[in-house]
Amino acid sequence: MTSSRLAELWPAAGLRVRAGDLELRWIDDELALDLAELAGAGIHDEGAMPFNHPWTRGPARAVARSVLTFQWAARSQVGPDRLVLELGVLVDGRPVGVQSASGDHWSVLRELETGSWLGRAHQGQGIGTRMRALMLHLCFEGLGAESVVSGAFTDNDASTSVSRRTGFETDGVTRVVREGAAAMQTRYRMDRARWRQCRDADHAIIGADIVMEGVDALLADLASPADLPGAPPPQADPAP
Repeated sequence: MTSSRLAELWPAAGLRVRAGDLELRWIDDELALDLAELAGAGIHDEGAMPFNHPWTRGPARAVARSVLTFQWAARSQVGPDRLVLELGVLVDGRPVGVQSASGDHWSVLRELETGSWLGRAHQGQGIGTRMRALMLHLCFEGLGAESVVSGAFTDNDASTSVSRRTGFETDGVTRVVREGAAAMQTRYRMDRARWRQCRDADHAIIGADIVMEGVDALLADLASPADLPGAPPPQADPAP
């Protein structure tokens, strides 16, 4: 688990959302290793590709290393201009996948895009729907998002089902390049008003009371850009 010293200096590291046996939390090095090994064991059939970037192709070690390098790079992208939250998904304390939410110009647009994956052994059990609903609660109730979007290739029935079950509305279809060929991708959107309509149904999907930790500290950090890496130093007082 993340140390209190790290969470004090980097509040996003203290983020944790729990509901019964389901937990989303910041990915520290130990959890990143568990998730890397899980991804290396396989996420989808060889003939499928649910991701825009085919990071799941290749030997198990290469896939695991891709998870590590991606997670290490994502950790620093927590700020008002770009907010990236990569959270490990645990069921009964066992790592089963990743649920993310990210967005550019967060302080202005207040919009996040979700993404996720589950290890093969944990698919088909309703976990994907529960973790998306829990992430929606964090985004809207915890962080004050105005909208959340998601996307899925039209041949990705599992992701499409999750979006529909949690209340997303279709927001258009676009053609993108997937592994060198054109593919159709459907975009889904949920604004705050729509989430309020779906909140009770989503809570029923989650199936337990929700406890959020570290949200207030993260919000305070996002409201203080001068404390974030890359921010200009404070101006010195004029010389007397």
